[in-house]
Amino acid sequence: MGTVYTKAELKTLANFAHANDMLLHVDGARISNAAVSLNTTFKEMTAGVGVDVLSFGGAKNGMMYGEAVVFFDKQRAADFKYIRKQGMHLPSKMRFISAQFDALLSGDLWKRSATHSNRMAQLLASELEKIPQIKLSQPVEANGVFAIMPKKYIEALQKKYFFYVWNEEISEARFMTSFDTTEKDIEEFVGLVKRIVK
Repeated sequence: MGTVYTKAELKTLANFAHANDMLLHVDGARISNAAVSLNTTFKEMTAGVGVDVLSFGGAKNGMMYGEAVVFFDKQRAADFKYIRKQGMHLPSKMRFISAQFDALLSGDLWKRSATHSNRMAQLLASELEKIPQIKLSQPVEANGVFAIMPKKYIEALQKKYFFYVWNEEISEARFMTSFDTTEKDIEEFVGLVKRIVK
């Protein structure tokens, strides 16, 4: 829903999992956005709170594609090499994916990209809040904006922009910003919204 688990919440989840003989796996598709939002490091919000396995996402923060599975206890990864093909995590030419991670994690590129997409979401939210017919439905903590609007507006907007209707029952739409969203993109989208709701 566009919100971010705090380190305390992650620690609580890890403690619960471990107390019940389970492991905690974090889907980190947007972990860079979460780290920027919390002003923390990857280590502090994963291994530091008891996460056992992390799917580290690159595709939603500027890479062409690529995810890395990170085991914080190497012993838990002992059999992973035998099942990763079954899990479709052994693509050919993996060095091309690794090269992207190398670039993403060098010189704080991951942080700059995530900071930008989070800022664009804040800008989009602040502009949508000015339109009386639209109500933000979730706090904007990373790069997702959830808004409730009349269904007829959604249909008109989807003729020009792709986005998901997250909850049909309440007419809630999900808008995502990214590393390459520009202020002009936001301006044009909000301009169309304003023309449609007149």
